[in-house]
Amino acid sequence: MRSPVTSRGLAIATVAAFAVALIPVGAATAAPAAKCDNRNNNTIAKLVECVDADGAMEHLEALQEIADENGGNRAAGLPGYEASVDYVVDTLEAAGWNVSIDEFDYDFIGASTLTQLTPVNAEYPTGAFSGSGNGDVTANVVAVDINLTPPRASTSGCEAADFAGFPAGSIALVQRGSCNFGDKAFFAEQAGAVGVIIFNQGNTPDREGLIVADASSRTDGTPVSHGIPVVGASFAQGEALSQPGSTAHVFVPAPDPRPQKNVIAELPGANDDNVVMAGAHLDSVQEGPGINDNGSGSASLLELAQQMSKVKPQNTVRLAWWGAEEDGLLGSAAYVDGLSQAEKDRIALYLNFDMVASPNYMFMVYDGDESGFPAPVTVPEGSVAIEKLFESYFTSVGEPYDDAEFSGRSDYEAFILNDIPAGGLFTGAEVVKSAEQQAIWGGTAGESFDQCYHQACDTIDNVNEHALDVNIDAIALTVLAYSYSTESVNGVVGKKVPGGLVLPAPAGPEGTVGSDGGHSHGDVG
Repeated sequence: MRSPVTSRGLAIATVAAFAVALIPVGAATAAPAAKCDNRNNNTIAKLVECVDADGAMEHLEALQEIADENGGNRAAGLPGYEASVDYVVDTLEAAGWNVSIDEFDYDFIGASTLTQLTPVNAEYPTGAFSGSGNGDVTANVVAVDINLTPPRASTSGCEAADFAGFPAGSIALVQRGSCNFGDKAFFAEQAGAVGVIIFNQGNTPDREGLIVADASSRTDGTPVSHGIPVVGASFAQGEALSQPGSTAHVFVPAPDPRPQKNVIAELPGANDDNVVMAGAHLDSVQEGPGINDNGSGSASLLELAQQMSKVKPQNTVRLAWWGAEEDGLLGSAAYVDGLSQAEKDRIALYLNFDMVASPNYMFMVYDGDESGFPAPVTVPEGSVAIEKLFESYFTSVGEPYDDAEFSGRSDYEAFILNDIPAGGLFTGAEVVKSAEQQAIWGGTAGESFDQCYHQACDTIDNVNEHALDVNIDAIALTVLAYSYSTESVNGVVGKKVPGGLVLPAPAGPEGTVGSDGGHSHGDVG
C-alpha cells in the first residue's frame, strides 16, 4: 500500500508562486483553430482556451455517423465498435501520439429472447445479464418472494431461504432490490432453476423499464458465473409473468469468442516512471449509439489529445479508450490485470470520464473523501487530492457541484482495487432529478438526468453542450496539471505548471444526492 502523503505541489489558493486565473466558461471567445493547432498549449490558460465543446462535438458527430452505418450502435463485438476503434486510432496518430492496441478476450452474446406462453402469449424485449449462462428452456415460471404492492420494497432472491420449496426445473422470477443480481441468480441455480428472469423493482420511475445489468459478482464482491440463462424484464412484464399458471421460453445463445480492443495512447514525459492516466469507455450498449454514454467522455479525451499533442510533459500521460465496459468493465479490468506489479506502481493516478454531458445534468465529482456517503470499496490514498482539484476548478468558474459515489460502477474500479488513486466526473444517468437539484442546476425535476440512458435515443441530440464545455475544461486542467506534478497525490515531486495555477479552496458539495450519487447501482438489486 502506498504511504500517506500530504497535499503539496498543486496550489489551491495558498501558493503565491502560481498566478493564473481561470476565465469563467463562456466568458471568452474560443481561440482560432489555426492558433490552437500551431502552438504548444503548455499552460492551463492556453489549453483551456483551445479545448472546447465544439471540438468534442465533431468527434461525437463522427461516432453518431459510425453508429448510423452499423446497425444503430457501437457495442463490443459488433462492427460499430471496431469502426469506433479505427476512428480513435486514426485521430490519435494524426495528432502525433504513440498509439497501441491492447487486445483482450471477449465472448460476444447475441440476441436473447423472452416469450411468455401462458396465461398470455407475448414476446418481451430482453437481454442477457453479464455472467449469464447460455440455454434454451421452456418451463413454468415461479415467482420468488416478489412484492408488487407499493412501495414495493424487495429482497427477492437475496437469500437461499427465499427458494425454500422451489420446484426444480422451473424458471425463477425474481425482482430487483437489496442485493447484487449475482446473488439472485446464484441462489436460483442452487435451488434447481433452469433459468432466471430478473424484473425491475417498480418502486420509482427509473426502476420501471427493462433492466439488463451485471450478475457476475455477489454482494460481497465474489465473482460468479452461471450455468443457466439469466435475462431481464421490465416491472410490467414481471407482473405479467408472475400470474398463476405462467410459462415462458427463455433463450440465451452460446458465447461467440470475439477478442476486443482497448486503445492506449501515450505522450512520453521526462519521468516515464510516473504515469498520469485518464480513460473513458468507447463502447455503447447494443440498444443505441451511446453518444452521451459514453461518446461524451471518449470525445472529450480525443479533443484533449489533439490540443495537448505538442506539450512536453514532466510525467508520461497515458490515455485509454476502454472496450466492453457495458458488459461488466471487461476492457479496463483485463488491462490492469495484465500489468505487472512494477507497471502498476508506475501509474500515479487514474482519471475516469463516463457520461459528462447528460441532457438534464448536474455536475458531480467522485467522492474520494467519502464526505457524501461511504464507498463500498476502499478508496486509495491520494484520491482525496484528485477530488479537491476538480472541486476547486468548479468553484473557480462558479459552477456548483455534488458528490458521485465511488461505487465501482465504471472503469476506475480495476485501478482502485489495485490501490491506484482515482477520481473523475459524472453528470448523472437514470436517477430522477429532484426539485432541489433543479433549483441549483436548472433542467427538469421529475425526469432522469439522462432519459435516454441505454436506449436508442442516446444520440447526438442527447448531449448538453454547456455541461460538456464545463467538464472538458475540468478534464484539460486536471490532466495538464498532473502531467507536470503528482506530488499532491503520490508524493512524486515534479515541476511547477508553466504560467502557474492558483485555484480557490473548494466551495463544498451541495449535498443533494442522497445515497445514489446520481446513478442507481446497476450491479445491485
